[in-house]
Amino acid sequence: MNPSSAPPTAVSRADVLAARWHAQQLDRAPGTAASAGDVAVLDLGVQDTGPDGAAWALAVRGAPALGPGTLPPDLVLAWTLRGAPHVYRRADLCDVAVATAPLSEADAAKRVFDASKPLRAAGLAVLDALRTEARLEREIVVKPTVKGDLSTRLTQRLPEPHLRWCRSCGATHSYEQTFRLAALQAGLELEPGTSPPVLRRVPGLEPPLYGRLGGEATPRLDVVRGYLRFFPAASVQDVAGFLDAPVKDVRAHWPDDAVRVEVADDGVRPAERWALADDVERLRDAAVRHRDVGPGTGAQAVRLVGPYDLYLQLRDRATLVADVARAKDLWRVLGRPGAVLADGEVVGTWRPRASGRRLTVLTDPWVPWDARLTDAVAEQAESLRAFRGAGSVTVAPTAPTESPGRAR
Repeated sequence: MNPSSAPPTAVSRADVLAARWHAQQLDRAPGTAASAGDVAVLDLGVQDTGPDGAAWALAVRGAPALGPGTLPPDLVLAWTLRGAPHVYRRADLCDVAVATAPLSEADAAKRVFDASKPLRAAGLAVLDALRTEARLEREIVVKPTVKGDLSTRLTQRLPEPHLRWCRSCGATHSYEQTFRLAALQAGLELEPGTSPPVLRRVPGLEPPLYGRLGGEATPRLDVVRGYLRFFPAASVQDVAGFLDAPVKDVRAHWPDDAVRVEVADDGVRPAERWALADDVERLRDAAVRHRDVGPGTGAQAVRLVGPYDLYLQLRDRATLVADVARAKDLWRVLGRPGAVLADGEVVGTWRPRASGRRLTVLTDPWVPWDARLTDAVAEQAESLRAFRGAGSVTVAPTAPTESPGRAR
């Protein structure tokens, strides 16, 4: 990390949200992307969690509708950051394996959580343990294999420090994070739309086996740069939290072209914030450009994003939602709602309810919705109906018992 002696660039909260909104292409009109692969956030990975998942996240960024649980051949699904399933461009997958690998042994130990203690107690380096699991997973998966079958066969071949008793499963098996993080390094991808997950070999990909670590990533796919690119005005701690990596390692791999910024009206985060040098001018002018095409012209962009959409994966949550009760509801541990976004601001939450071919979008407005905003939400709900292949859709208010965030 090379701190600059120059004073930080002053920006506003509105600048920050507008810059992130544009960087993540949430301002793109539906269906305007040339293909599903023509979405910038695929460089960092699109998390595929929930019934709509990555396919809907791509659709709200202008990609052609894919339908839940489906991917075109040029995209691929793999367990990567935080052990979560993410979608990438298939052509990038070899470099993604490098970019999403730990930055160091200490980073590997942090990313596998409680698995590191027994491994280290047995004198095993965590990276070596991950390589062992990756080699075994590669040997076992010669044809598409259900996760449970792979886990059972892997458990039979792993030494004791790799294993734990799982109370919920009532069985002994590998630690979940080491199991997941080893899969791509074994050259394995996930079959889209399978539950339980099915793993298969990636055609033409030699198992990387942690031959290169995250510090050797290409700039476009580097996850530290990627976080700053899609969340300009972020802190080192934000990036570390997103990666589950030690702050020390993230600081050591901080981009040389990152410059300090200061959010003038940010009364909740004293942490030092940064942006890539190429993004500073865009960050400073983002709110002005945003207003030129936004509410002032009647062209307000509204999106219904899923609970695990990248826009909601920020670690400086108070920048987006300062209200504690509303933040608690939006980022609850279980049963998270999606967010209703209007030009980058959260103006409410939503939850889908399906009954046969009927889809209901339950909404909880946080601010008064005028006719234009109400119509825009209905239009997004219609897009979701078409995406899901439902016969009809209704937008209705959430019952008070379903929305703890309403009681403030």
